[in-house]
Amino acid sequence: MASLVVVIVTLVIAYAQQPKTEMADEQMNKRGDHVMGFDHTKTTHHFLLQESGGSIEVTANSSNDVESSEQIRMHLRHIAHMFAEGNFKAPMLIHEQTPPGVPVMQKLKGEIEYNFEEIDRGGAVRISTKNPIALKAIYDFLRFQIREHKTGDSLDIKRTDN
Repeated sequence: MASLVVVIVTLVIAYAQQPKTEMADEQMNKRGDHVMGFDHTKTTHHFLLQESGGSIEVTANSSNDVESSEQIRMHLRHIAHMFAEGNFKAPMLIHEQTPPGVPVMQKLKGEIEYNFEEIDRGGAVRISTKNPIALKAIYDFLRFQIREHKTGDSLDIKRTDN
């Protein structure tokens, strides 16, 4: 019995000493898996900033993982539709806060396009606008996602060749 107590106390102490950011990341990933409908460990997210807006891209890590690819496509089709309506509940639920840029994106929803595109092993939501205020909000939103999800994607805008 005493050894069981020692084990429990050791586990509680180890959990309490775990870095808060690591615990927060674990909780965010659990919420994300629930909201998105697929396992983050089987998929890869990318958030890309482009001159006209940006992209949210998600792919299954394995070309054999047809289930994840289908779940990604279903989720991103839904996200494109929700965002176009000004509904950003999914990222709010995942991050437990309103991501930067969202209030402006909601206000200017009629000036922003969200297009779903099927890509190899997954999907993408292409976000574009001609409104400079909406564009800044899109960049704020995507940069937040890059930092929160630790994707390693560039925080800089990818310039297109003219």
